[in-house]
Amino acid sequence: MTHSRWLKNLRIPGLALALAFGAGTAQAADPIKVGVLHSLSGTMAISETTLKDTIEMMVAEQNAKGGLLGRPIEAVVVDPASDWPLFAERTRQLLEQDKVDAIFGCWTSVSRKSVLPVVEELNGILFYPVQYEGEESSRNIFYTGAAPNQQAIPAVEYLMNEYGIERWVLAGTDYVYPRTTNRILEAFLKDQGVAEEDIMINYTPFGHSDWQSIVAEIKRFGEQGKPTAVISTINGDANVPFYRELGNQGLSAQDIPVIAFSVGEEELSGMDTSPLVGHLAAWNYFMSVDTPENAEFIEQWHAFIGDENRVTNDPMEAHYIGFNMWVKAVEKAGTTDVDTVIDAIKGVQVPNLTGGVAEMLVNHHITKPVLIGEIQADGQFLVVSQTDEPVPGDAWSDHLPDSRDIVADWTPPISCGNFNTVTETCSGQNY
Repeated sequence: MTHSRWLKNLRIPGLALALAFGAGTAQAADPIKVGVLHSLSGTMAISETTLKDTIEMMVAEQNAKGGLLGRPIEAVVVDPASDWPLFAERTRQLLEQDKVDAIFGCWTSVSRKSVLPVVEELNGILFYPVQYEGEESSRNIFYTGAAPNQQAIPAVEYLMNEYGIERWVLAGTDYVYPRTTNRILEAFLKDQGVAEEDIMINYTPFGHSDWQSIVAEIKRFGEQGKPTAVISTINGDANVPFYRELGNQGLSAQDIPVIAFSVGEEELSGMDTSPLVGHLAAWNYFMSVDTPENAEFIEQWHAFIGDENRVTNDPMEAHYIGFNMWVKAVEKAGTTDVDTVIDAIKGVQVPNLTGGVAEMLVNHHITKPVLIGEIQADGQFLVVSQTDEPVPGDAWSDHLPDSRDIVADWTPPISCGNFNTVTETCSGQNY
């Protein structure tokens, strides 16, 4: 089904939509522009292309409802091509040349770190939809993916409690998210009494493909008489040869389970899942979740994309939440003015797709349930654990000495992303 046919199926005739946008002055009909900043080429395209499609779907859906403030929304799509400095350049283009009112984008933390000083300098808004390492809160960024206390820490606790894991392999791609997340996890594990010799840490470049020696080392590490698991922060297309090599060396989920933070339905759709069955992932959403909200979202996605085989995943839900929060904040503010929207969005609540409600907190993180899923042969996940209540995102880790006294609160009188509760001082951006 084409995108134009999908719009017609939203039960708002084209004439009514035109009237909604066409009545009034030419200025009132000028589009509200949103930037879409996702890699459509390079190593991260395997994950990010779908997020571009998601925002285009959300824009089309909102336009079919009559737009926003009586104006149509226009998605301005750019391709930063998995090139981290190019993310900053494209962000400057979106804000200075295209005059977008908000940006939805980035996947890796290194891309977000490249964008952060630009959106702060030019006073833009970025909605970031992917799990990340924490240790950050910017007035100009809204973090709709999971913080470590909403994914990484609960995943390790699950393996400890349910599997009795005693030895830990922290395997990640070599950039800021895996390194910072693993620093938090290493501190957490040692707090739980895990000895240093029972923790193995390994990093590989983006796009790494030769996993034979690393998997062999993991196998040897697990042959010491203690239950062993891999905590994977491997990102992008490197996951395909990693899991393939696990199968080649006969390492099943029963031998050494892998719990991944960056492998979801989209990544699995391009893999032979036979060697992955039984391995795990920690997210805040799975396509297999059985709720009316999720069924409707999946139906809309399939209609929009024209392919009933296309999957949904956690970062898509994060964009669904973030876009709807932005719309609600703009409606509440009565304007797209950045400063006004930033103030208006705090406390905004919208439905998530797992049957609960997401709330934007004063630290610019949201509340999220934590789900553990087991990979099935069809590339879907069987949910084996879910928190009873949504977990508030914590920008600063309680497990790092330099962070445990830090809070983020973008409301007066603090209005700071890294406020030290002991010294009562702000050491970064504040307003």
